[in-house]
Amino acid sequence: MLWNNKFMKNYKLIILCFALMTPLIVLFLNDPIAQNQAYHNFADKRYFVQTRNFFDVFSNLGFILIGALGIKSAVNYPRYKVSWLLFYVGVFLIGPGSAYYHLNPNNATLVWDRLPMTLGFMGIFTAIMSETFNLKHEKKILTVLTILGIYSVIHWQIFGDLRLYFWIQAAPLLAILLIGIMYNSESVKGIYLVGAFLFYGLAKVTEKFDLQIFMATRYIVSGHTLKHLLAAVAIFFLYLMKRKTLNYKLL
Repeated sequence: MLWNNKFMKNYKLIILCFALMTPLIVLFLNDPIAQNQAYHNFADKRYFVQTRNFFDVFSNLGFILIGALGIKSAVNYPRYKVSWLLFYVGVFLIGPGSAYYHLNPNNATLVWDRLPMTLGFMGIFTAIMSETFNLKHEKKILTVLTILGIYSVIHWQIFGDLRLYFWIQAAPLLAILLIGIMYNSESVKGIYLVGAFLFYGLAKVTEKFDLQIFMATRYIVSGHTLKHLLAAVAIFFLYLMKRKTLNYKLL
């Protein structure tokens, strides 16, 4: 029985590593990916309270709120505190970074949206992997991955190539989904991970159909505004998972 459990654990780990490395290999077997300038042309350009693109700007408040809530909670985590803190700090910084970008969408301002996102992605990637496999070198792994994440944005700015940045986004999402399906422990609850993945997936879908959603809702809300709100809900699932596993009260 012990051998079987060890075999299953190693087998699942091999599947996870294969799933994480395959997108990176596929991306770099293809041509460099440039930033599509049409991306900056968002559907909802309404002007309120002397603010351009008001709803895309202020829908980032969700990141600030859940980021602050997470930081307050993570300082008391007994294990892998640094990774969780970086995750929530990244989430918090997405708020002002993304708001700044949406005030004047272009490649230069997009940097300040993407940099905190890489901090969040690398933080949650390290935290979930550490929780699942009881990693002993969390801080070293986190340092390497954070540098890689920041470099992916620098690489895009210097070479105009988004392949590495796309992988930086894809790897944590794949890890969250696969760990949510294959693993369940006292500190990692699959139902919360799958929930986070699904809401983030919905966020990416609404981002893709920004204009169509804006028109379908009779210009009430755009797909990109919904993307911000759904992504914040996805992060809230991860926050709830930690509160649940540590038996904390919600607030």
